[in-house]
Amino acid sequence: MSEVKTPSELPASLSYRALLGLADPQGVDPENLRAIQARSIKDRSFERVGITLFCAIFVVVLYREVAPVWALASWAAGLSAFKLFSFHRIRKYWQEFGQHSGKMDTGMVTRHALGTGVAWGSGLLLLGSFGNATQLLGLWAVVLAMMVFASMLMPTLPRATALFVGTTSVSATISFAVNQNYYLAAIALGIGVLLTISALRSARAQLLYEIANSVLQEKSETVSLLLREFEDSGADWLWQTDTHRCAVHVGPRFAYALSANASEIEGQPLLKLIAGDAWEEGRYPDALHELAEKLKRREPFSNLIVPVTINGQQRYWELSASPRNSESGSFLGFRGVGSDVTEQRQSEEKISHLARFDTLTSLPNRLQLTEALGEALSDADKWRRRCGFLMIDLDRFKAVNDTLGHPVGDRLLAQVSKRLQQIMTPNELVGRLGGDEFAVVLKDASDSAYVSDLAGKIIETVSRPYSVDNNTLYIGASVGSAVGPQDGRTVELLMRSADLALYRSKEEGGNSHNNYQHKLHANAEERRVMEFELRNALEKEQLHLEYQPLVASSSDHTLLGFETLLRWENPKFGKVSPAKFVPVAEDARLIVPIGEWVLRKACEDAMNWPETTRVAVNISVDQLTTSGFVESVIAALADSGLPAYRLELEVTESIFLRDGGLAIKVLDRLRDLGVKLSLDDFGTGYSSLGYLKETRFDTIKIDRSFVQGAAQNKAESLAIIRAVVALAESLGVATTAEGVETEAELTMIQQLGCQKIQGYYFGRPMLFDDACEIFRQMPPSERVA
Repeated sequence: MSEVKTPSELPASLSYRALLGLADPQGVDPENLRAIQARSIKDRSFERVGITLFCAIFVVVLYREVAPVWALASWAAGLSAFKLFSFHRIRKYWQEFGQHSGKMDTGMVTRHALGTGVAWGSGLLLLGSFGNATQLLGLWAVVLAMMVFASMLMPTLPRATALFVGTTSVSATISFAVNQNYYLAAIALGIGVLLTISALRSARAQLLYEIANSVLQEKSETVSLLLREFEDSGADWLWQTDTHRCAVHVGPRFAYALSANASEIEGQPLLKLIAGDAWEEGRYPDALHELAEKLKRREPFSNLIVPVTINGQQRYWELSASPRNSESGSFLGFRGVGSDVTEQRQSEEKISHLARFDTLTSLPNRLQLTEALGEALSDADKWRRRCGFLMIDLDRFKAVNDTLGHPVGDRLLAQVSKRLQQIMTPNELVGRLGGDEFAVVLKDASDSAYVSDLAGKIIETVSRPYSVDNNTLYIGASVGSAVGPQDGRTVELLMRSADLALYRSKEEGGNSHNNYQHKLHANAEERRVMEFELRNALEKEQLHLEYQPLVASSSDHTLLGFETLLRWENPKFGKVSPAKFVPVAEDARLIVPIGEWVLRKACEDAMNWPETTRVAVNISVDQLTTSGFVESVIAALADSGLPAYRLELEVTESIFLRDGGLAIKVLDRLRDLGVKLSLDDFGTGYSSLGYLKETRFDTIKIDRSFVQGAAQNKAESLAIIRAVVALAESLGVATTAEGVETEAELTMIQQLGCQKIQGYYFGRPMLFDDACEIFRQMPPSERVA
């Protein structure tokens, strides 16, 4: 049996030659066409045999009195035998080989139709010679009925119909002509032609219809197969609703997604299935409201994420669907596809959280803060009010990080964030910008006093002691604030303004708050230009050194050495104070190369002084903690020829907070070289007495503020100087009093027991040549002493 193949597309038309089997059809496989023609043969075979025998009986009755028995009997017997034999043969073939085999089936039916036509034609010729015209007309009426039945019972086999109609029509025409009924003969022939043409037209329409149905069926089966494979192989499912938005034709995967049986889901409202308990309470999430509106308005939608409650657990589905309409355009419901995207949604939410929140403190990060500030600025512009932005920098946090390690620093940051969160109201959003910087967005900052109060509360809260890993830690907070839109109409400008105010607070020593002022922008611009000029200061020889004398506190005030002071004279800025350009150099990371130049130049200059005269050089924290610093000191001494004992390096207590362990190691190496060490500004910073025990200093320098206070008989200053002098004597360390400018201050310092004195009273900072002139004016005996 040949397989019935379905055409993939419709042909434009079918020619009559193709219908009659005289030519291959265009656009259709001939075997497919023959298979379609043969589909209805078996179902109507009984009808054809029954109608033929019934008509034969009618003819026998019509001619029983006028035709000879032999003629009537032989015709009826021959017709019946042929029909039964042909029917038996065709049925046997179908039982053995099956039906719809195409060309074989249509060939047998065509031969059967031709034989049947010959049998009825012989009846017209044989029986028509007997009887009168009325009986012949009755016989022709029976044959005409057979022709009509043939075209109806074989609508897709026009060749078989044409052969039957043609044979019987020609026989009827001859019979009428023999009986001299020429008019009826012409009518019989015309009717035969018309029936043949009608059969061909009807067959073409029927075959085109059958081909169209085959194409549609193939596509439907293909779609069904794809849908079954889609549901069987993927994680998605198909869903469908009726006109009342209730689930229908529930598939197993859809039922599995709802953790229910298909029979339980069938007919239930789709929204009820998705909403769960919220269906009874009437509280729907926004996404479900959107879904309900789409279903209500019969609008298509795609990739709509909706929350679904299944057995008390919330899941997320992604739904897509389109409305279904009948051929007449009436609405039938929705058909769509769904998938469970809970894991994907959770991953996206986690990624979104990581993108918008700080992982260490769980506070909003810079991205979320900038978004919130943008919204606050927009609302402020809309409602004619003001918003605010506070930047917070932790004071002395780096010291904790460097001395106790980053894990302790991280836990400290976590505690700081909790404290900040506790003092925030719904009007504020606190977040972490990075490192030890935090920020607060104020939605409404119309009350300037409120901003200042909040800044003060932040400083007070952050400054309270912390307990981390059995360590009691003290830090502070510097705060800078800006108010929008007056201090900045964009996020960038407002943050820049707050940053400038914060920098001002840091310049003041920290633990303070500053509001933004317009002059801060000018200061920042000045710093930018100053940094640019400072980068070229060494090459352009704009830097030079001055030296301030250091004398003994004894009555003869012997000159012991000089402290090196850096000066900068710039064409744009003129003479720039070290207090102004040194912080710029530190921020721009220029302090290390500048400091190295100072060290080399000071050593070279000191070689022009007596062998007993020392030169003191201030060393910054950045210099001391830079790798290779000790080697740079060795190189400066070697290149200049200055003995190590004549070089005194001055450091402040802050070096121990950057990296105390590294600072001690570096200082110990310097002492091993024979370099003298001096602790500058003792008592004004952190006063870590533990470092005095671990690091041997040659001199402790007492700050000018205590000297002035002691001269004014302030008890605190007197007590501090006495304590420092006593401590130094117990450690075998000398003391130097800075900033002595008057006779009263000198007298007081001598009474308190300081061994060295430095200040305007004995000499202002001077150029190298002026320092050399001092020695030239000394008697030769004093130059060597």
